[in-house]
Amino acid sequence: MSDKNNVSVPQPLRETMLQYGQQWLDEDDIAAVVRVLRGDFITQGPAIQAFESKVADYVGVKYAVAFTNGTAALHGACFAAGIGSGDEVITTPITFLASSNCVLYQGATPVFADIDMNTYNVDPCLVEQKITDKTKAIIAVDFSGQPVEIDRLNMIARDNGLVLIQDAAHSLGASYQGVKIGSWADMTMFSFHPVKHVTTGEGGVIVTDDEHFYHQLRLFRNHGMTKDPDEMQQNDGPWYYEMQSLGYNYRMTDMQAALGESQMNKLDQFVERRREIAGMYDRELAGISGLVLPYQQKDGHSSWHLYVTRWLPEVFQGTRKDWFEALRQLNIGVHVHYIPVYLQPYYQNLGYLRGLCPNAENYYETAITLPLYPKMTNKDVMDVIQAVRRIALQFSSHIKL
Repeated sequence: MSDKNNVSVPQPLRETMLQYGQQWLDEDDIAAVVRVLRGDFITQGPAIQAFESKVADYVGVKYAVAFTNGTAALHGACFAAGIGSGDEVITTPITFLASSNCVLYQGATPVFADIDMNTYNVDPCLVEQKITDKTKAIIAVDFSGQPVEIDRLNMIARDNGLVLIQDAAHSLGASYQGVKIGSWADMTMFSFHPVKHVTTGEGGVIVTDDEHFYHQLRLFRNHGMTKDPDEMQQNDGPWYYEMQSLGYNYRMTDMQAALGESQMNKLDQFVERRREIAGMYDRELAGISGLVLPYQQKDGHSSWHLYVTRWLPEVFQGTRKDWFEALRQLNIGVHVHYIPVYLQPYYQNLGYLRGLCPNAENYYETAITLPLYPKMTNKDVMDVIQAVRRIALQFSSHIKL
């Protein structure tokens, strides 16, 4: 078999495709869900509060509010922050769509600041340059599990009277300057999709120490409705409830919450295994000319949601698509994270232009994500390493292995 450059591609290294990410469930997780199914509540019951408390305690904050998914949680954070029509919110283009879509949901305008080419996180200096009198908030994303420079962003937010929301969908279990991610920003979002560090199937949480944000988040996920007599404008009787704002039905089920609480018991173990795999990649792939391995800043301790490599076109023949497809032909389920958000057709129709963030666009053209998840065996990891070495050799005439 050969590619369009007439370079021979070996037969697959594996019988089946190794996915880039996957959940790891055990009998404890299954038993936790079954207990809920056999109980009295499958939604809006005690498992929700237990899960919220577990997350809040782990990251060291007062409050956690669970949502149906991470996108809904970010939407709730924007609502709680008071973001609305005429406001601007600064974020990164190298992220999943939800990090900026949540701003659009509130009728506000996402403003994209370019990334740092070492960390691939948003550059705080460029964030500061984007602030105007319309700026209401910053949504900072911990891309791949490596924390943003949250101390600098905190200072920028405080100096300019902005709300800081940390999109930590990738960084549960990470820390910055020895402090767990979750307690730095005004509000922090964690995601529990199956490829994340722990899963609830679908699910998200906002954590905060701010009581006002906490109450707004709880209202928002439940139709803007309260049954608390102390919060009502009137009270017709014990049946009475009151809608005080336009909210949504973003409630997590008790089955999801029970799974999440059980999974949280294994979080540190999962993160440690991710770090071991990243270390294996670092050691075994170092020295391949033209292959850029992930850079780690000294203040952050990544939880390694993703292991992103960059393949430099000045060294390798062909294109990123060629390298990507060659790795897939070996049954290594590589991926690409992410297409700069503003290059999506919807955003282009809103007037965002190509060239807005040159670093992000340059990064996107060369990035390939390698598989990384705790359930991978050492053989799985070595299969990936062997595949990368083979493809790097095939697409370069002067590779040093």
